[in-house]
This record gives sequence, structure tokens and C-alpha cells, in this order.
Amino acid sequence: MTNNPLKIITSTVFALLAFAANSVLCRLALGDNSIDAGSFTVIRILSGIVVLFALMQLSNKTNKDTSNVKLKSNNESKGSWLAAAMLFTYAIAFSFGYLSLDTGTGALILFGAVQITMIIASVVFGNKLHLTEWLGLAIAFAGFVYLILPDLTTPSLVGFMLMSISGMAWGFYTLVGRASKNPLNDTAFNFLRTVPLLLALLFFGFNNSHITSTGIILAVLSGALASGIGYFIWYIALSGLSVTQAAVVQLFVPIIAAIGGVVFTSEVITLRLVEASALVLGGMLMVILGRYYFVRIAPKKT
Repeated sequence: MTNNPLKIITSTVFALLAFAANSVLCRLALGDNSIDAGSFTVIRILSGIVVLFALMQLSNKTNKDTSNVKLKSNNESKGSWLAAAMLFTYAIAFSFGYLSLDTGTGALILFGAVQITMIIASVVFGNKLHLTEWLGLAIAFAGFVYLILPDLTTPSLVGFMLMSISGMAWGFYTLVGRASKNPLNDTAFNFLRTVPLLLALLFFGFNNSHITSTGIILAVLSGALASGIGYFIWYIALSGLSVTQAAVVQLFVPIIAAIGGVVFTSEVITLRLVEASALVLGGMLMVILGRYYFVRIAPKKT
């Protein structure tokens, strides 16, 4: 960690709560039919744009005494259309996925898909997996299969597919953003680049729109606080976390979201969800710790 571990720990806790809050807020809004999924997505992203650009302006003011060359370099960092497309795909699939999924189930599928996507991408780009990593990946996949097996407590297949797409999109968005030299600027402009897609969503979904004041408030909280500020705080946390630590702590998000679903939306945590969570999160933990030990630590001992 950095020289200020308290700052990193606080930032990490806030970011994880923000990630889980997105699931709870979305489920609250859509579960009570306070707003339709398309409108929720639009308001969420627009709120994120406002907050992120406000933060960017504040950051530029605090750095006004730096050299002109540095300021120019920061201003040239404006994200990418690919990242914006992945961000929009994540957000729209996330919203429509929660039309038929409980809070904890959706978060489990989402973050499981994120981890699996990044692991597979790592393999595609030439990184070899240790036997324990393959075993962990198989266990996590078995957890997903178990979660959607035919049963009364099985989540909606459509919801499962949409949330999986959302997780894959967020995984690719994360991979694209690894090269970012100015995370705040890139995130703000990535959000801004989604505006043409938001306009298309508004155009095609106008006839099915349904908005209440409660739905607007929940969407704004999701976009401004849980997404805009949450993503920015997460970048602060990442400055003091190793890749392994960052991956492990994110596994707590589905657990926090499930608890939030019980507290705020009166959902019931089923035995199937608990068992599937143990398989998925346990498998992911095996992959992460397997890579940390067998790829980094063990070779140094020999």
C-alpha cells in the first residue's frame, strides 16, 4: 500500500459500498416500477457525467500551479469510443437484467462474469494458468451452472444472460482503462461519449418510458454517488492496492449487495444462492490466490 494506508482502506470500503449500492438502487427503482430500465440508465449516466466533470474541474483548479505542459497532457486524455461503448453496454444490460433478478443474484452474476472475462482475456493474451487456477475457474463456472439449473429458485435465464453481458462489458471496460494515464478525465469523457447512444435509447424507448420522482431520485443517486464518485474513489483505492488485493476485495460486493437486498428490498436469500455464491466466489478466490502464490511467490523460493 501507499504511505497513507488509512486513505486506501477508507477509499476501498467506500468504493465497494458504492458498487453494491448500484445493485440495490437499481433493484429498488425497477422492482417497485418507479422507473423503466431505459430511463433509469439514461438518468444514471447523465448524472454521472455531471458529477465527473464537476470533479474534473475541481481537480484542474487544484492543479492550476502546475506547468502548462502537464495541464495540456492531462486535457488530452479523453477516453475512447471503445470504452464508452463497453460502458453503455454494461449500464443498459445491468438495468434490464435487474428487471428479473434479485439484488444479490444480479451482483453475483455481474462480478463473477467480470472476473471470468478478465481471466479469459489474460489467457488469450498469452498468460498461462496454473492447475489451481484452471480448477478454480471450473469451480466458479460450475457455480453458475448450478445457479441456473431448472428449479423454483432459479433466476430468469434472460436476466442471467443480460447480467453476464453486463459483467463481460465491465470486464472489457476495465481492461481498456488499464492504460489510462488520467483516470478521472478518461472516465468523464467515456461517460460523455455515451450521449449519442443515450439519445438513441431515448428515441426507441420513449413509448415505453415510465418515470416517477422516486425513480429519478434513485437513478440520480446511482449515477452521481454510486457510479460517478464511486468509480473515482475506486481509482484512488487502486493506487494503493495490488492487482491481487483489488481482485479479492471485489468478491465482497455480491455479499454486501445481497445483505442490502434483504435490508432495503425485503428479499430472501435462498439456499441455492448461498451455495452458488460459495462455488463462484470460492473458485474466483482460488484463481486469484493460485496466481499470487504459484506464479509470483513459489518461483522466488526455488
